[in-house]
Amino acid sequence: MTTLRTRNRKGFTLLELMIVIMLIGIIAAIALPGFQDWMVKNRLNGAARQVMTELMETRSKAVSRNNRFRVFFINDHQYTILDDQNNNNVADTGESTLTRDIQTDYYDVHFTATANPIFYPRGTAFGTTVTLTNVTGGEKRVTVSTAGRIKIN
Repeated sequence: MTTLRTRNRKGFTLLELMIVIMLIGIIAAIALPGFQDWMVKNRLNGAARQVMTELMETRSKAVSRNNRFRVFFINDHQYTILDDQNNNNVADTGESTLTRDIQTDYYDVHFTATANPIFYPRGTAFGTTVTLTNVTGGEKRVTVSTAGRIKIN
């Protein structure tokens, strides 16, 4: 009498692995465009939050140090923050400046500003609107009101 021995199979066949890899490829091909769009929007939102945060910190410093702070938008991706200790709206010797480049972290974001804001010691401001855009045509606005309120629209 012949006994059939069943072999204990462990693992997957080559055909099963190829089917799984093919399914993963199809799912990735469907999801990738949506993920790329999400990343572009995420960079624009991050850049808007960075500009808003820097402006809020600048306003806070103006109040705590009891002198004016100015923000100069140099080009479409750089701005300079001036600690205007003598309140003459000009960067003099001994006054600190800090220059930021938005494209260091957000390479496809550009901005325009309606004016260079001034933050006064009482927390008020000479306001502006900073419009941030990216390659897809997305847009975010950071506004500084004369009351000193800073928000993203």
